[in-house]
Amino acid sequence: MNFREALRFSVQALLSNKIRTALTALGLLIGNASVILVVTISLTSREFILEQISGVGSNLITAYFDSGNREASQVAGDYVKIADVEAVKTALGPRIKAATGVMSDFASIVLDGRLRDVKVIGSDEEYAKVRNLVQLSGRPLEASDVQLRQRVALLTEWLANKLYGAQQAAVGQTLKLYGLQFTIIGTFKERTDTFGLSELSRESILIPVTVLRYFTPYERIDPLYVQAVRLEEVEPLTEQVRLILESRHRPGANYYVGNLTGILQAAKNIALVLTIVLILIAAIALIISGIGIMNIMLVTVTERTREIGIRMSIGARRRDILAQFLLEAVLISLGGGLLGVLVGVAIPLSVPFFVEGIRIEVSKLSIVIAFIISFAEGLVFGLLPANRAARLNPTEALRYE
Repeated sequence: MNFREALRFSVQALLSNKIRTALTALGLLIGNASVILVVTISLTSREFILEQISGVGSNLITAYFDSGNREASQVAGDYVKIADVEAVKTALGPRIKAATGVMSDFASIVLDGRLRDVKVIGSDEEYAKVRNLVQLSGRPLEASDVQLRQRVALLTEWLANKLYGAQQAAVGQTLKLYGLQFTIIGTFKERTDTFGLSELSRESILIPVTVLRYFTPYERIDPLYVQAVRLEEVEPLTEQVRLILESRHRPGANYYVGNLTGILQAAKNIALVLTIVLILIAAIALIISGIGIMNIMLVTVTERTREIGIRMSIGARRRDILAQFLLEAVLISLGGGLLGVLVGVAIPLSVPFFVEGIRIEVSKLSIVIAFIISFAEGLVFGLLPANRAARLNPTEALRYE
């Protein structure tokens, strides 16, 4: 019996029990859809994590002086200074994209008809690039604003809407800070919202650091941001920044210098654990569906014992019987697997129709793996029933009722 005949017999046998075949294939459908969804969720979650961390600032190193419980007057000389920022830029040169410092203070403005304290951030033209800020209207800080100590300011999206009703309406307006008039040159927001866990809050005003310095009792850069050119340089540059700060201040001064590598690694570990759990669930579904195939094929062999005896008596070889029943198991698994692939691909691709702005990529590798698993499952779990059918005694099979 050639392959074409075996395929025709197998298809006829499966179609003669449509409901049984469909229910058996259902397990493979669920299992294969799970495989594709697991890989898709794993890749999507990993990319989402990387995107969120990069949104805060990619390849970012953060540094500041840890004063502990001591008063500012006691450790004023140990604070990171504007000159330290320039020293880091000079020392690290082409190994970094940018370095910038942040000074923070509070000022009172009229908001909702009453005086309220808002956060005033002092920085330079590199700040928006390092922190991945999104310019919503107007222009960002420029080097000339910092060098010439221009009284200009940028507002957060929330504050601009609160004060002037719209972002664009805020540009060109004047705002009184520290008793002086500042011209609003633009509005911005964080690319990835840090929910007030960074130096920025929704009620923040950005001005040149050289201007804010005149309104703070101590020159204190907190934090200093350094952006590395390459990811692999982040760790060595972190130590380099620490050495530069320690060399420029008194011995024993304690500086925190860290990066987002630890957070990134923790996030990757969480994603890995999630992936392993989902893979185990998918594997359980596949094993159960494979056992279902084996069980149904064993029942099929029992029901068709007399047919097997007749075919053997007219010349069918044991390997022909083995091949036919093995082929039936593979056809069930491939059929269910194909439907599972279609479902597994359709779900991620349909997400943009229900959730705007979200696009999920489906891994081509996961589709290939799903097909391979389907074929392998048919072979593995179909081998026992097929082997039992091939080993039947023709004489006893003909007497079977």
